[in-house]
Amino acid sequence: MTIRVVLADDQALLRSAFRVLVDSEPDMEVVGEASDGAEAVALTRSERADVVLMDIRMPGTDGLAATRLITADAGLAHVRVVMLTTFEVDEYVVQSLRAGASGFLGKGAEPDELLAAIRIAAGGEALLSPAATKGLIAKFLAQRDSDEDGPGPAGAGRLSALTGREREVLVQVAGGHSNDEIAERLEVSPLTVKTHVNRAMAKLGARDRAQLVVIAYESGLVRPRVD
Repeated sequence: MTIRVVLADDQALLRSAFRVLVDSEPDMEVVGEASDGAEAVALTRSERADVVLMDIRMPGTDGLAATRLITADAGLAHVRVVMLTTFEVDEYVVQSLRAGASGFLGKGAEPDELLAAIRIAAGGEALLSPAATKGLIAKFLAQRDSDEDGPGPAGAGRLSALTGREREVLVQVAGGHSNDEIAERLEVSPLTVKTHVNRAMAKLGARDRAQLVVIAYESGLVRPRVD
C-alpha cells in the first residue's frame, strides 16, 4: 500500500522540499499541502491521508489545535500525526502528544530519518525518537511536579486496571524501548510484549505508544529524572 501523506507547514519552500523527498519514494506520496491547521484537517479528511506531518506553529489554526481536531474525529482514527518542530525543547510538543500526536521530529532531521518516521507512524509504532520524546516529557512533567506532591492529576489509580506484567511493560515503553528490547529484558516473546502493550493501550484509552509514555509519567509510575 502507498502511504498517503499531508504536509502542513506555513513555509512553502519547506513543503516543497518535503514533497520532493516523499514523492521520490515508491511506497508513499504527498496527497495535499496545507499552510495552516484548518486546511490540514480538511485535507486529511478529503484526501484520506494516513500520516500528517504537522508544523506546530502556524498562523490561524496552529498544529496543536489541528492535531486535537484530527485525533478527536472517529472517522480519522487511522491517521497518525507527526509534529515538526525547529526547537529542541518545545512545551507544545508535550501538549501535542497528550492530544494524540504520534511523536515529533525536528525539521533539521536527515532525509532518511524523516522517511523512516513516516513509515514507523504509518505502521502504528507511533513513538518517534524515543529518547528525545521521553526526555522532553520528563522535563516538563518534572517542572510541574516541582510544585506538587505525589503523582500527576491522572493519579496512580488510573493504572489499577493493569495487570502486574502490563505495568512492567508500560515502564519499559516509557523508557523508550522497542518491543524486541522489552522482550529481551523481560524474557518473553515480542508477540507477548505487543499483546501487553495493546491491552494497556485499550485499558488506558491511549491512542498509541506516545500517549502511553505520557500516562506513565502523569500517573507517577515513572518519575522524571532531571540531570
